[in-house]
Amino acid sequence: MQIANWAGNHDITGTALVEARTIEDVQRAVADASRVRPLGTRHSFNDLPDTSGTLVTVTSIPAEPVLDEAARTVTVGGGTRYGELAGWLAGRGWALHNLGSLPHISVAGAVATGTHGSGDANGSLSTAVRGLEIVGPDGALRTVRAGDPELDGSVVALGALGVVVRVTLAVEPAYLVRQDSYRDLPWDALLGDLPAVTGAGYSVSVFTNWVDDAVEQVWVKRRTDVEGLEDDDVPDLLGVRASGLAQPLIVPTDEVNTTFHLTAGTWNERLPHFRFDATPSVGDEIQTEYFVDRSDAVDALRAVRAVAPEFVDALVVTELRTVAADDLWLSPAYGRDSLAIHFTWRNDQPRVLAALPSIEAALAPFGARPHWGKVHLLDAATLAGRYPRFDDARELVARRDPRGVFRNAAVERVLGV
Repeated sequence: MQIANWAGNHDITGTALVEARTIEDVQRAVADASRVRPLGTRHSFNDLPDTSGTLVTVTSIPAEPVLDEAARTVTVGGGTRYGELAGWLAGRGWALHNLGSLPHISVAGAVATGTHGSGDANGSLSTAVRGLEIVGPDGALRTVRAGDPELDGSVVALGALGVVVRVTLAVEPAYLVRQDSYRDLPWDALLGDLPAVTGAGYSVSVFTNWVDDAVEQVWVKRRTDVEGLEDDDVPDLLGVRASGLAQPLIVPTDEVNTTFHLTAGTWNERLPHFRFDATPSVGDEIQTEYFVDRSDAVDALRAVRAVAPEFVDALVVTELRTVAADDLWLSPAYGRDSLAIHFTWRNDQPRVLAALPSIEAALAPFGARPHWGKVHLLDAATLAGRYPRFDDARELVARRDPRGVFRNAAVERVLGV
């Protein structure tokens, strides 16, 4: 059996695929198998979801969201796509604190890999987790809640603790967001005052090819309830005026698939870059991403720019975003406010793999941490020194899954278990 991931750059193998429709289906599948990996919306770009045993997908289990307004939480099926949950919440006057670029990804898969949106003060999507319901290696269902000492080690866990079937997330009252784009901001200006750019709105993204004298675009998403923005009073960005484009493209495509600018809209229709009803991103790509401490951001960007001529021909676009520090043991933003340096590559795996050594070498002095679901070359020997709770995470995996039911080559490579 062979299933391609979304990008088509990796074939996910396994002896069986269980498309669970109930939690009980998941429990039976896990209890009956010696090796299991959870499979979500297949937006991982590496072998993290792979297995020599049984693949279990929970995307067909009904979302069945449960909103607790008093606790300000929502509990939802782990296989639910963020776009679906966001629409449901918005219709009831509630919101999540942040969303990723693509609303097409599943809740459980996104939080397990430390996937994020943007914003100097915004934690990753994983930081909204207040509880997990996990099917463990014996098929038993257990719940980890806020206040449990294991929760911080169980959220970003790479699927190594079990199949997450339901997730509880923090919510807040719904809000409106306006986004504007700025074009051709000089690199010198960006590096001269990076905090002024990343702090220009609630969520900010910088798009660049690294080699031009200016970054091509900066997208600034401003909350109208926080920043009091009027439609006719959009501020300049380091001397650059807003472009006035209603739906700019990140890269040329055959489809206008980005969310709308210039007018305020509901949070779920503005925080993502791509519309839930359209093709996400380029649609034919490979992705890589590394996180560095925000205090090292300017030096890290200079280091990558120095090697950019070696990889620019394989690149579609880079996106720069900020992520607030958190306490999740394997989160790329653990303990440090971070700059996330994202690469969207052409779908050419050999060229991507050839590009990574120079980038990883350039970022090594800054202790760069990878996005777990994207292509990178780092292993446990290197990563152990970059995560203060790395040994605690390894101990938790070994204790909760002593037989290694949920381990695979990727987990063994990056965690050394």
